[in-house]
Amino acid sequence: MTNATTTASNIAWDDTVLPFQLDRSDIRGRVARLDGVLDQVLSQHDYPPAVEALVAEMALLTALIGQTVKLRWKLSLQVRGDGPARLIATDYYGPTDDGEPARIRAYASYDKERIDPTGDPFQQIGKGYFAILIDQGQGTTPYQGITPIAGGSLAACAEAYFAQSEQLPTAFQLTFGKASVPGGAETWRAGGIMMQAMPKASPSVSGNDEAADDGLTNAANLLDDDESENWTRATMLMQTAEEMELIGPSVQPTDLLVRLFHEEEPRVFDPQPVTFGCSCSPEKVRQSLSIYSAKDIEHMTTDEGIVTADCQFCGAHYEFQPNTLGFEATEGPDVKP
Repeated sequence: MTNATTTASNIAWDDTVLPFQLDRSDIRGRVARLDGVLDQVLSQHDYPPAVEALVAEMALLTALIGQTVKLRWKLSLQVRGDGPARLIATDYYGPTDDGEPARIRAYASYDKERIDPTGDPFQQIGKGYFAILIDQGQGTTPYQGITPIAGGSLAACAEAYFAQSEQLPTAFQLTFGKASVPGGAETWRAGGIMMQAMPKASPSVSGNDEAADDGLTNAANLLDDDESENWTRATMLMQTAEEMELIGPSVQPTDLLVRLFHEEEPRVFDPQPVTFGCSCSPEKVRQSLSIYSAKDIEHMTTDEGIVTADCQFCGAHYEFQPNTLGFEATEGPDVKP
């Protein structure tokens, strides 16, 4: 996790994803910076530092990957493991209309007694899987792809997912951590770059069909010699990005792309703003409880005579009258948010 001192608390590119393309190399990508979004995600909970780092990395990956989904679509990332960090879940809600911000939320479940405060955050996931789910809306079947936890970071898991499930060479360069202005409180900032070979560059596995050491397909397996040379050159350039260039605020993403890829002929597209947002509501909680009988609802009722529910993502607290819940409800909604 990176500690950084910034000279300004907000710049125009904070909480923004900028799509770009490298015309010379047939590579597309995105640059993302998260500031207030990440701070809001993490301020909802009192996570240990190791869990905070995992949530920060996952939220940044979600912003970078989610930018490709269409209006009103939902993209979810999920990591499940048998270690003390049991679950990291994020959602990206595509804008409701052109020009509107996308919304991100994130949540982690962990075993407080098993967390190693000095251990590597990624190692505390243990064995498990990394999944991506895309929900196109009512009347459609969500798409889900899964790959094993491997590679030493959540970014490496995402790279393996795209190589294995989508046959798309993908690379990430990420940095995240707490930052502060002189005399100000620490807040979270994150920045990163995602690159992918254009689809036409990876229609099938190349002649080099050997898998990586962990048995998963990687970018080198998907490209022919010329494409591989372009990919290697571009990823090496991406890896020269410095931490302060990635998180800002002194270097704008457009300037960073020119510095890194000026010979690759970078071209940028319209940026996508992102904000913290949750989809929870009393109606959704009520709907989730609609499968229960009156007897089940009775078991959920507190000594005060109410049924309570808390959103794991945003911390919203809801209170319901028991007789308004379940398929045997006798009265209409009476919700106390």
